Amino acid sequence: MNQLSLNLVAIGIFTITMLSLLGPMINVSPMVPAIATAGILGLATLDTLSWRGQGSTLMLDWLAGFSAGHRDRVIRHEAGHFLVAHQLGIPATGYTLNAWDALKQGYPGQGGVRFDSEELEVAIQQGQLSGQLLDRYCTIWMAGIAAEMLIYGNVEGGADDRQKLRGLLAQLGLPPAEREQKERWSLLRAKTLLQEHIAAYEALLAAMTQGVPVDECSEAIEQHLPQAV
Repeated sequence: MNQLSLNLVAIGIFTITMLSLLGPMINVSPMVPAIATAGILGLATLDTLSWRGQGSTLMLDWLAGFSAGHRDRVIRHEAGHFLVAHQLGIPATGYTLNAWDALKQGYPGQGGVRFDSEELEVAIQQGQLSGQLLDRYCTIWMAGIAAEMLIYGNVEGGADDRQKLRGLLAQLGLPPAEREQKERWSLLRAKTLLQEHIAAYEALLAAMTQGVPVDECSEAIEQHLPQAV
């Protein structure tokens, strides 16, 4: 069972427990908590086994979607990934900004920017991953976190991004100290790229907010890059 499902189950069980304790005082039948408990556990199991956790993801995304601040943060986070990937020569192949759009496009999870990762996958399979290619992808993974830090001064998203980076570094056999150093360096590089191309970042934000295609997002970036001297 994934973490989202577990969190929802925990909240549900707590609510039902309180209802059981207070039920006699408000004339609620003992059958109500029992039926609710069975229903929650059944839905959580179905979500995990049949829907791969997408049901709980959609529910939480729907609840968060009522917050304009949350939507704005998501777009800024994903625009950070998009811009840094563009600058490092890793083309974006698509993006979604919520779990429902991701589901409609056939992708699990809460959405995000998708990249052409074939070069990385082939290099890993062949055991020929260069330090330069590793640095590029690590920087891209940390770019959403970097964008949140620059704009808000704190980070709410990016757990999956950190997991990808840390998982790959562990797979490559890097010792813990080197993994932490690589993560910090990647975050710093991503922040620097965003700061150096802030006009392009703002133009990209406007394009992604309108939901324009990937090629138009890339054009928005190119039109606002600093002119070479």
